[in-house]
Amino acid sequence: MLGAIFIASGMRGLANSEKLVPGAKRVTDRITPLLEKVDPRLPTDPRTLVRINAAAQLAGGLLLATGRMPRPAAALLAGTMIPTTLAGHPFWTEQDPVARRNQQIHFLKNVGLIGGLLLAAADTEGRPSVGWRVRHAVRTRTGRATLTR
Repeated sequence: MLGAIFIASGMRGLANSEKLVPGAKRVTDRITPLLEKVDPRLPTDPRTLVRINAAAQLAGGLLLATGRMPRPAAALLAGTMIPTTLAGHPFWTEQDPVARRNQQIHFLKNVGLIGGLLLAAADTEGRPSVGWRVRHAVRTRTGRATLTR
């Protein structure tokens, strides 16, 4: 169910990327210098970045909804929500109190979605995490080595 919103927003973002570019420029203008430092070959065009984000949301939403690679998909989606939230709901720029409150509600809703996605990314479905397995293996091996001396 959590993936459904990302499937819809990813499809909408791919189909209507031009409409999203003006709002996205608030974020893309700030990250462009960072992207250029990381690798000058990375895309920096706002429309391309909007389309990449939308494609990531569509792919992550499909993976999450189908139960394939849910942890990486949830982590990917949480990452896409950061620029989406900052660009889409800048309540701090609104002068009208009603518009400001609406944007703040949507901003906080997205923060809640990010939290849910981070929980889904950390969920091991009842199995021990990799970190626990490593610590357990080290303790077990250390304990056996101590007992055999």
